[in-house]
Amino acid sequence: MDKKNKIFFIVAFLLLFGSVGATYLRIVVFKNYIVEAQADCDPETEKCFVWECDPESLVEGEACTGDEEQDIWYYQLARRKAYNVPLCNPDEDESCLPMECDIATEDDCEIVFCDEETKIEQEVECSDPVEYLLNNPIEEEEEGEIEEEVAEDEEAEGEAEEIEGAEGEEGEEVSAENETDASVSEEEKKGEDAVAGEDEKSVIDGEAIGSEDEEVKPQETIN
Repeated sequence: MDKKNKIFFIVAFLLLFGSVGATYLRIVVFKNYIVEAQADCDPETEKCFVWECDPESLVEGEACTGDEEQDIWYYQLARRKAYNVPLCNPDEDESCLPMECDIATEDDCEIVFCDEETKIEQEVECSDPVEYLLNNPIEEEEEGEIEEEVAEDEEAEGEAEEIEGAEGEEGEEVSAENETDASVSEEEKKGEDAVAGEDEKSVIDGEAIGSEDEEVKPQETIN
């Protein structure tokens, strides 16, 4: 092996080693890559991807079960940087939403809905909210549940108003009792003042009678 071949193999090895090392750092260490997942989509308001079961398949998860909710699934695509995805298990923690993100605050967050281009990539069809609502009108049971929730909310508000009114009436009764007690106290005070005045008058009258008796006694002595 001549010198040129040695240099070639050394350079090629260094490039390969550097590429593998850079990829390892980006993926394993920094987790700087996009994670794409399928998430539930609301067909009443959004254009969702429509997954349908395969009636000819016998594979679990692809075969039809006869239940429309399991045989048809409306989904959207959620894309997020791996370093922003929390390490939690949605099956164990109900509050774990690893692919839920805010597009306004997170630059690398993206929600992809169905259109003419993306449906080709996913090999599925798109749903139409207007058509979905026409084919799946709101059932009476759901309307009844909504009415019950509204009635419960109104009943709770009425109870809160009654409690506030009762507290206000109690406050007025307490105020009236305080005023009554105050008036009774004033009358008692006036009565005490009147009794004290009568006692003072009696004392003055007694003193006046005593002085008259003293005047009568000298006159009797002179006589």
